Amino acid sequence: MNNTFKHFLGRNLHNSKGWETKRKIVVIESDDWGTIRMPSLNVYEKLLKRKINVDSDEFTKYDSLASEDDLEMLFEVLYKHKDRHNNPAVVTANTIVANPDFKKIEDSNFKDYFYEPFTETLKKYSNHSSSFKLWKQGISNQIFYPQLHGREHLNVSLWFKHLKNNEKTIKEAFELEMFGLPSKFNVDTGRSYMAAFDYDTLDNLDFIKKSITDAQKIFNDTFGYKSKSFIAPNYIWSDLIEEFLLEVGIKYIQSSRYQLLPKFNKLKGNQNLKHYLGETNKNSQIYLVRNCIFEPSLVTSVNPVENTLKQIKTSFFWNKPAIISSHRLNYIGFLDENNRNKNLQYLDTLLSKIINKWPDVEFLTSNELGEIIELG
Repeated sequence: MNNTFKHFLGRNLHNSKGWETKRKIVVIESDDWGTIRMPSLNVYEKLLKRKINVDSDEFTKYDSLASEDDLEMLFEVLYKHKDRHNNPAVVTANTIVANPDFKKIEDSNFKDYFYEPFTETLKKYSNHSSSFKLWKQGISNQIFYPQLHGREHLNVSLWFKHLKNNEKTIKEAFELEMFGLPSKFNVDTGRSYMAAFDYDTLDNLDFIKKSITDAQKIFNDTFGYKSKSFIAPNYIWSDLIEEFLLEVGIKYIQSSRYQLLPKFNKLKGNQNLKHYLGETNKNSQIYLVRNCIFEPSLVTSVNPVENTLKQIKTSFFWNKPAIISSHRLNYIGFLDENNRNKNLQYLDTLLSKIINKWPDVEFLTSNELGEIIELG
């Protein structure tokens, strides 16, 4: 079976089950807004000089906090494309609301963990001092709608274990105020520093629960409303995490096709779980399952526009909304302007073709879609 047919079959099987609608709904879900990843080009080059090959991973190569230029250029593209109701294209911006406070952690001699709201982190970066004003403009113009992605995009217990053990690469990155190294630098094989909810013992759960409570409070304080939907960092979470999310008001769980389980569950022999759109869990939370991908920085072997259009066409054929995964790194030029400029051209073309091909299209946020499904 060749790859083309396998992809075709996979797209159709993925869309054949779940909630249906005749409406041509497009939702763009974009993860990682607010988290640091690569702090600057200067840090990137220093890590390379130390033989830490961060150039081998697209996230450490391209992803960083969005600068003012990044936001202005993204918003310009989104605002120019209107749906059947004259509403502009909108990104559900899944947001990490805090980052490690490196100075306080170091001052405690790595005994205690401290964090700062991402709005404070932005103030420390060049070309970012007015970034949050742009976030608020994007919200006001209904093109940028933050939802919760977590307190930090970091497995704090795993990170701290290696910092305390003076793991050389981790310590060198810490000295440059960077934590988001690729998984291959983790001495615990198969685990990622970025997977905030990947726990291996039940002792970690109290910390995770508090991080979720803190995250919703920071989110509400920052944006003036509570997040109703959530996407787990690295798509790793358990049913216990879902209960914690319910306690802070999360009704809709954004998801990829598969829910990846924490190490604790896998040690017990549990397998990853498959979800479908509109499925509900025991807490009556609704899964919003992504069925399309627009990731030109990550998937370079295909035409990103035509590939996404094929996936949207399949979604609509099965009477499903098109829920597009499109991470922040695709729109960041702070490290590499060509990355942002090229991908914004792709996005501009994609949105134009969507409107031309399906003039009755509706651009919605994840919350709006969740509410439609909930109301039946």
